[in-house]
Amino acid sequence: MSDTALIVIDVQESFRHRPYWDEADLARYLERQQALIDGAAAQDLPIIQIFHVEDTGPFSKESGHVRTFEGLSIAPTRIFEKRRHSALVGSGLDVWLTTHGIRNLIISGIRTEQCCETTTRHASDLGFKVTYVAEATLTFKMTDADGITRSPADIRRHTAMVLEHRFARIATVEEALGQARLAA
Repeated sequence: MSDTALIVIDVQESFRHRPYWDEADLARYLERQQALIDGAAAQDLPIIQIFHVEDTGPFSKESGHVRTFEGLSIAPTRIFEKRRHSALVGSGLDVWLTTHGIRNLIISGIRTEQCCETTTRHASDLGFKVTYVAEATLTFKMTDADGITRSPADIRRHTAMVLEHRFARIATVEEALGQARLAA
């Protein structure tokens, strides 16, 4: 088994039922996320799917929305559930990765600046080498305390900026897959 795993975070139908849902970047995101999944599968990398679960609302199992996002094809090696922003808190993911000799993580999914960024920082602090694929993350516009609305592209750029050289290597889909191929 490779020492590199692809982590696909919170790519679930729950988001379509949130008030901030916007499909403006969806087609681009789905194409890049699918290319990353397909490339990881072609290299026989473990593909880890993470679902965020809450007790009520669209992230509850009872809602029926805690399932793979429509339009995405994934055959995960393993599925984990989380209740916190970091996929490494209380999910058992860290134990599974360590047990399977995984030291390098490729991070992708939803939301760029929340669960993807938090998992990246946490993984780095635990000693994993992290490649963050910003183009294979999705987020939504946000308005800051000054009333300035930030676009998803602005948020992706900012997130990449604060992670790079501190917590992760920032890479395109092709760069991340090329790096994984070289590490094999």
